[in-house]
Amino acid sequence: MESKYNPASIEEKWQQTWIEQNADRTEENSQKPKFYTLSMFPYPSGNLHMGHVRVYTITDVIARLKRMQGYRVLNPMGWDAFGLPAENAAIERGIHPAKWTYQNIAQMKGQLQRLGISFDWSREVTTCSPDYYKWTQWIFLQFYQAGLAYQKEAAVNWDPIDQTVLANEQVDNEGRSWRSGAIVERKLLRQWFLKITDYGEQLLNDLDKLTGWPDRVKLMQANWIGKSTGAYLEFPIIGMDEKIGVFTTRPDTVYGVTYVVLAPEHPLTPRVTTADRKAAVETFIKEVGSQSELERTAEDKPKRGIPTGGKAINPFTGEEIPIWIADYVLYEYGTGAVMGVPAHDIRDFKFARENNLGIKTVIVPNNTETAEALTEAYTEPGIMINSGEFDGMDSTQGKQAIIDKAETEGWGKARIQYRLRDWLISRQRYWGAPIPVIHCPSCGTVPVPDADLPVKLPEDVEFSGRGASPLAKLENWVNVPCPSCGEPAKRETDTMDTFIDSSWYFLRYADAKNEQVAFEKAKVNDWLPVDQYVGGIEHAILHLLYSRFFTKVLRDRGLCNFDEPFQRLLTQGMVQAMTYKNRTTGKYIPPAQVNPNDPKDPTTGEPLEVFYEKMSKSKYNGVDPLEVMAKYGADTARMFILFKAPPEKDLEWDDADVEGQSRFLNRVWRLVTEYNGNAPKSIKTDKLDKAEKDLRRAVHTAIKEITEDLDGEYQFNTAISELMKLSNALTEAKCTNSPVYGEGIETLIMLLAPFAPHIAEELWQIRGYQNSVHTQPWPKVDPEALVLDEITLVIQIMGKTRGTIQAPAGLDKAALEQCARDSEIYQRYIGDAEVKKVIVVPDKLVNFVVAK
Repeated sequence: MESKYNPASIEEKWQQTWIEQNADRTEENSQKPKFYTLSMFPYPSGNLHMGHVRVYTITDVIARLKRMQGYRVLNPMGWDAFGLPAENAAIERGIHPAKWTYQNIAQMKGQLQRLGISFDWSREVTTCSPDYYKWTQWIFLQFYQAGLAYQKEAAVNWDPIDQTVLANEQVDNEGRSWRSGAIVERKLLRQWFLKITDYGEQLLNDLDKLTGWPDRVKLMQANWIGKSTGAYLEFPIIGMDEKIGVFTTRPDTVYGVTYVVLAPEHPLTPRVTTADRKAAVETFIKEVGSQSELERTAEDKPKRGIPTGGKAINPFTGEEIPIWIADYVLYEYGTGAVMGVPAHDIRDFKFARENNLGIKTVIVPNNTETAEALTEAYTEPGIMINSGEFDGMDSTQGKQAIIDKAETEGWGKARIQYRLRDWLISRQRYWGAPIPVIHCPSCGTVPVPDADLPVKLPEDVEFSGRGASPLAKLENWVNVPCPSCGEPAKRETDTMDTFIDSSWYFLRYADAKNEQVAFEKAKVNDWLPVDQYVGGIEHAILHLLYSRFFTKVLRDRGLCNFDEPFQRLLTQGMVQAMTYKNRTTGKYIPPAQVNPNDPKDPTTGEPLEVFYEKMSKSKYNGVDPLEVMAKYGADTARMFILFKAPPEKDLEWDDADVEGQSRFLNRVWRLVTEYNGNAPKSIKTDKLDKAEKDLRRAVHTAIKEITEDLDGEYQFNTAISELMKLSNALTEAKCTNSPVYGEGIETLIMLLAPFAPHIAEELWQIRGYQNSVHTQPWPKVDPEALVLDEITLVIQIMGKTRGTIQAPAGLDKAALEQCARDSEIYQRYIGDAEVKKVIVVPDKLVNFVVAK
């Protein structure tokens, strides 16, 4: 028996044993209830950070708990391995993205195994592996066959120096290219889209089914989908047979339209522009083309626009109104045009004031007969005025009345519109799954036959980061015969957005090694939906929305029978650390250069700003998990990360608290290794003395409280507090030779096991057991053990506590009052004084109100 706790040797021993025995392989036993717990899989950057440690430790505790509670558990891991970082590494380091990626995977996998995470590595998936992206391509073709994948022209970020398309992540806050530094332009190119808008209503309505999701996340998704009910109205263009279509949620204000605005990219823009305005309009379009979407739509940015010289007609009033273009109108949103109602829209009011456009009031507050000069837009409901036949009508009712008139006279119709746009999945990069279609001059777009999947990424590519995609330069790869007619044709050279890979990986885990199909329907229907998903709040919209969309499409294709992929969602908080910053220069200072008791800039001597912020290399506040594990052990790192804060809250790193968890595990080690008693066979509860009853109550209180803390809400921090209370009760116990003490020791080990798996496994073996502690049934509460024989009765006089006495549990109010009256406390403080009133709280206190 080892007298001293040595986490390094213990953890190395059990990590190797678990790997060799494949102890955590998922049970395929349908007799047990299933539990699928899942962490959002990481990009293989090569190094774990504390955010990784937190999310995987949370998931692992849940998985280990559920196994002990009798579930068959699926707890898989994989790698979100495609994407720009690997391609950038290829450009910068002269290494192939595949080599870079697989090196990082091997390194991170070893680090995860050091943490003792019970992942089922037999189901490991890597999205850049052909045996995975073959099925990503097959799923794309399912979308294509369903009419949900299509190509159209779309505005993209274009680097005019490198002559290449950039993802949004490659454009900095100033609108410059990450590589060349050039101001990025907006350019129209043919791109692939998935028609997520076809599922907008389902995605919105089914949020109500997600009772296990945080309300905050559901609200974020609802706002992103952005359902709006209103009208589609058309404004005829003077001198043309065409009309400008707009969507509005306020058709009741249509009589107040004094201008219309087109997006600069709108196809009608050059056609409505008059000759005298052509040069100015072209200059403005070029200026707007250099702005990012964020810049154009930001609330704090001034809205810029110019007239085209063209005019339209407001069909409701017959009045001519000017046609403008403005930077805040985006062609990709809605119809790419808006009607300007400055009297009743804040943005339109400001724009009209700045550009001397007409302002016409058509809605006034109730009980107001005439319009007064406006100093700001009136945006509330009210009474319609200056609205022809609708004058005097309540504006809420006027919305439908206007729609009815528009439909009758052919000027528009009712419409529901979504903020949600179709998902642009094209990437003009190499390191992604090739889009499996071939372009034939005769047949058009032809899907790659299933038998020819995967369309593999060629390895002999050049990475310059400039010009066309590396794939487009490979003539031998691009030029192929048409699968349909045999004529010379060309492969699609775009690759898929990496969000595609992560939108179905949770399905592949259910049948990860299947070479015949993406997954067997029976297996995904058995394991899915995921019972508990854990990941960062930053994925609250896109990843989770796309995964929900994929699930619904695959359901409609008959490939699964559930509507939603994730039943419960836990969005863990960030890990933060102490950060030092010079207020004047904005420069971050490494903690090693700062005296924490007198934080000053080591160069200038200025006082530093001290605060907690998310760990980051650039802020010098990162803590390396490997250094923590080397110093304290993986179990201590796990315990700290779980104990410091509830899982959904941000966690502030504190070395002193890490030390505290290390001391606690050492106390547990001593408690167990210093106990030489045999394992208790049974306990005769009717023969126990007071000390034994008190200890047994502490043991079963711990079981009860910890089980409740881990049931649903996962309050790991309070569960660990209960472990500490049980440890203290065992330390202070006077009955160390009793079987009750042995029960407490072994219960402590089992309750500790999900949190600190290595020390718990070692202590279980020291107790003489051959099987794993992680296969033991989770301890059950004995209700009788919680029953008190005695209570501590508080005695108060005039509401002030004067002392306590022990009294039998379960007495009625009269008996408790008599116990209090018989006490020495009563005699000392009241004696023969008159008691006017007695207040008794059963099993808690007696309060005497005495005459003054």
